[in-house]
Amino acid sequence: MNRPKLLLSLLAVLPLAGCFGGAKPPPELLTLTPAQTRAPGEVRAAQEGHVITVTPPSTPDEIAVNRIPVYVAPTQVQYLTGPVWVGKPNELFRQLLSETLAARSGWTVIDPAVYTQVQGLVLGGTLQRFGYDPARGEAVVVFDASLARPGAAVTTNRFEARAPAAAADAATVAAALNQAANQVAGQVADWAGH
Repeated sequence: MNRPKLLLSLLAVLPLAGCFGGAKPPPELLTLTPAQTRAPGEVRAAQEGHVITVTPPSTPDEIAVNRIPVYVAPTQVQYLTGPVWVGKPNELFRQLLSETLAARSGWTVIDPAVYTQVQGLVLGGTLQRFGYDPARGEAVVVFDASLARPGAAVTTNRFEARAPAAAADAATVAAALNQAANQVAGQVADWAGH
């Protein structure tokens, strides 16, 4: 192979290098785990008027990343070092909320990809806080929920939960965030499920 063809071949392969390697992956990833889940084999029929879709909540910019924000002051945010979330926190929270709602209510929870095809409630909102409050040594989750019913007004409600975090490291705070997120998900499920 002559030199120009070899150089062109190497240049063509170079962009693929990032797909198969590149940056070193983190040693571990963080996720949220629902405290309540549906039992296997529990079949539910999607009856009209008893179907709900949970959409990914919107977030402020400091939460729209895979790291855990630390609310050091009203106008200052830092991030914990170490492990990162396996996905965006709003999508992890949506999955947790969907599972909790399905487990705690008789509602059929539909994936957002198909909710436009089924008439039912739509649960969304804004995940306002999802991080660590160092002044109180707590993980904090604040969710402004909105519930839209077909042909009716949208109802909103704010939910907040805090959980103690003994240390300001990512693993400890992530466990506390999981606890607080489950508390908020339970509150939302009880509110939306009625």
